Amino acid sequence: MDQRIRELAVQYRPIAMEILREAVRIPADYVDRSPKEGGDPLCGLSNHEGPRLEYLKKKIVEIGAVEKPEDVGFDEFGNLSWKVEDRGDKVPAKDKTVVWYDGHTDTVAALRDRWPQATGGVDCYDGVVDEKKLNEEFLRGELGWMPPREEWEHLVWGRGSADQLAGVVCQIIATKILLELKSEGSLHGIIVRAYASVAEEDNDGGGPMHIMKHELKGAPLELVPDAVILTEGTGDSSKGAVGIYRGQRGRMQIEVTVVGKSCHGSMPWEGRNPLEFSAAIIMEASKQAAAGEGFKEDAFLGPGTRTASWAVLDTPSDCAVPERFVFRFDRRLTAGEDPQEALRAIEDLKSVAAAREAGLTVEVKAPRYTQPTWKGTLPDNPQIYPGWVTPAEHPAITTAAESYRLTVTPFLQDGKGGQPRKEPRVDRWIFSTDGVGMVVEADSSGIEHIGAKNWVRVGRYAHPPLFGIGPGIEQNTHKIGECMDSREFDVAIAVMARFPSLFREKTRGS
Repeated sequence: MDQRIRELAVQYRPIAMEILREAVRIPADYVDRSPKEGGDPLCGLSNHEGPRLEYLKKKIVEIGAVEKPEDVGFDEFGNLSWKVEDRGDKVPAKDKTVVWYDGHTDTVAALRDRWPQATGGVDCYDGVVDEKKLNEEFLRGELGWMPPREEWEHLVWGRGSADQLAGVVCQIIATKILLELKSEGSLHGIIVRAYASVAEEDNDGGGPMHIMKHELKGAPLELVPDAVILTEGTGDSSKGAVGIYRGQRGRMQIEVTVVGKSCHGSMPWEGRNPLEFSAAIIMEASKQAAAGEGFKEDAFLGPGTRTASWAVLDTPSDCAVPERFVFRFDRRLTAGEDPQEALRAIEDLKSVAAAREAGLTVEVKAPRYTQPTWKGTLPDNPQIYPGWVTPAEHPAITTAAESYRLTVTPFLQDGKGGQPRKEPRVDRWIFSTDGVGMVVEADSSGIEHIGAKNWVRVGRYAHPPLFGIGPGIEQNTHKIGECMDSREFDVAIAVMARFPSLFREKTRGS
């Protein structure tokens, strides 16, 4: 089975490239048309994934990644999900091993006008439009990793190619392979549920949060995962592509609202300037973060961090003292850091006290995410996204590494830079993933089979055994010229297709 999976992963690479290119391209049909004309300037971004998801749903059926059309569909949140299993294996549903695949389908804003100016010949949706004009010097300076120029034929370009549409495409091809190898035992005693989630960029893990809260509460064993494969890109520009990642820091938004008193700019003493007092808060917080004061560090996940990330100013004009300034910190939480303590760290700044003493109002809070999904569901969750770690010795991690050694190691020359390595590289993400949405308070979640499914528990929290493997270099994401090397498809797809049956064998014996 190992060799056959590898052969099919390579064989289906052109299909994967075709699906990825079209998934990246689709917003071009909508962003330049008004809503009255059927357009959407935000197409492809969080809460605007509809056209892309409709295309993916169609391709899942078309290429045979499900057995029946009714095996794929949307939930009320807007997530696309599909299921594969061996319905003739005579294993009762409650006794089957359940594996989830998960990846998000939204992207960050493309900054389309900047792409051709900077790259010379790449459009953020249409990919390479003029190969002769490609600015190699800019691209190599901008991106974390690119292969030699003579190998650029393998690249897929555009917004979302590395983050993380390629991972979702891997899920599609992997389920196709699992069905095709069903007679060889690839799905014996196994249910694979794949999710193409929405709104992750704006609200990390929002799609899985909905599933955990509304679908797993009181759910039977056949719905609750024994393991979850996150297909966010696991490549590093220096350590290598397609690693196996077993953890990430959490994150939260800290929103600070400073309200002063507006007046004419020629008489600033008549007002109280929230912009100037906020500048002092930001500077004090920046110096504190640079010195590492109040931040913990974990040997595996690294240190907690904080940076100012967003702001809105309410002012009558550019010749007035503003009325209100709202800004946010992006706070990355490492193991052992508490969100409430992170909020208190801002509350306790001397500059916050000074603003209040001067008569300004200062509010520090974690905001709630209140944007409806493309299906109209309102998440309304606090923007606090917990980190997680699956222990290195957990069967999910050891099986993932063995799956790599069986389907990748024998067929791969050792790479360098951002190329895949011959041996599996077990590491962790720098950025965030949908995994944060799968962390629950164990005793109040309503999920009944956490113990039976061998979930990871830390204090009052629990999460399924999570690990990641996906194409895409982390340092290439969210950048002008974003691209991914399609040869990474072969590695990620092979491991994803081999893992379910091997995991069942390792944990249940058959």
